Amino acid sequence: MRGFKAVLFDCDGVLADSEHLVDRVLAEDLTARGWALTPEESGAVFLGMALPDMAPVVKAKLGHLPPDWTEQLKRKVTETMAREVPPVPGAEALLQRLRRSPLPLALASNSSRLELSAKLGRLGFAPYFGDRIFSFEDVARPKPHPDIYLAAAAACGAAPGDCAVVEDSPTGARAGVAAGCRVLGFCRRTEPEALRAVGVSALFGDLSELPGLLGLDEEAA
Repeated sequence: MRGFKAVLFDCDGVLADSEHLVDRVLAEDLTARGWALTPEESGAVFLGMALPDMAPVVKAKLGHLPPDWTEQLKRKVTETMAREVPPVPGAEALLQRLRRSPLPLALASNSSRLELSAKLGRLGFAPYFGDRIFSFEDVARPKPHPDIYLAAAAACGAAPGDCAVVEDSPTGARAGVAAGCRVLGFCRRTEPEALRAVGVSALFGDLSELPGLLGLDEEAA
């Protein structure tokens, strides 16, 4: 694939190996409130969702939630990320490779600003993106709506159709497709069919494959 003018990354599950930590925190919280979930079950229910979209699902199941539940969960997740989150294997090498390319990079996450800052601070990835870092709190609507990828493309000075979106969840992939971007589906832990069903342009299972999909290996040759 060629012709890209920018690369727009999701964070969780693509650069930060954080989804299992969110699943654990969410499962512990909801189990204590009466909805018994394992981390695996939590991941299946909430993969890729922003906190505001989780709350109605939880309230429908439990019948009630404290008014500040999303803030409580945000604090728990942020504290966990600041202590524990590791990078996805190959993420640092990939970002170093892309920094040597002419393609601007942006980050577009369904995390809160606080949580995203904690993850990037621990991993040291913020400098790769500069001021092109977006939380769901920076746009009107979270993924699966296209708002965050439209904002990220604009920050890179590129038309959406010239942008590669790197996503691992169907929710995020829908957002990229809706924005008119070309979505590259990272299926390290996601079923390929789930990503293919929402219209991704290509699938890959290891971050080392991404430069080739972006056409960078061809240019180097």
